[in-house]
Amino acid sequence: MNKVSIRKKILKLRKKKFSKNFSISSIKLFKFLKIKEMNSKIIGGYYPFNYELDILNVLKKFKKKGYTISIPKISKYNKMDFFEWSFKDPLKINKFGIPEPTSKKKIYPNILLIPLVGFDDRLNRLGYGGGYYDRYLSTVKNKNKIIKIGVGFSFQKIRKIPINKYDMKLNCIITEKKIIE
Repeated sequence: MNKVSIRKKILKLRKKKFSKNFSISSIKLFKFLKIKEMNSKIIGGYYPFNYELDILNVLKKFKKKGYTISIPKISKYNKMDFFEWSFKDPLKINKFGIPEPTSKKKIYPNILLIPLVGFDDRLNRLGYGGGYYDRYLSTVKNKNKIIKIGVGFSFQKIRKIPINKYDMKLNCIITEKKIIE
């Protein structure tokens, strides 16, 4: 199966099985980061849309622990960067219907929570197909160490994601059930 057909199938399944009651464990996430000796306090998250796993409560817990929170913004040249954001800051809706920060303070997170359309046991991810995260990661990989954490529902796992030379492997995947390393 190719990426387009896999994506279509999983997005349909995600819409059908979505529940606001599913969440990821911030405790497991903090333990994972401690084991990886990730002392950075800059995290890049996302504002959930299109039945993605909601990480807003996790981001609030990171904020309470003194982390700087950022979420992505797409420029008019289809380039993605992360901008500082807090829960009291306004958001605007981009051309894809995704909420983005209005902040102009670009930051470079060392921890990225990346929304998944699909994933496999080899830590490969399937996104929406625009290549935004892969391009972002290839641009910043030499700037600093980044822990890439895929976030999705356990039912989004498939046997094998077809990959190409541009696809960036994750460090781990967290679902409502477990962390896959």
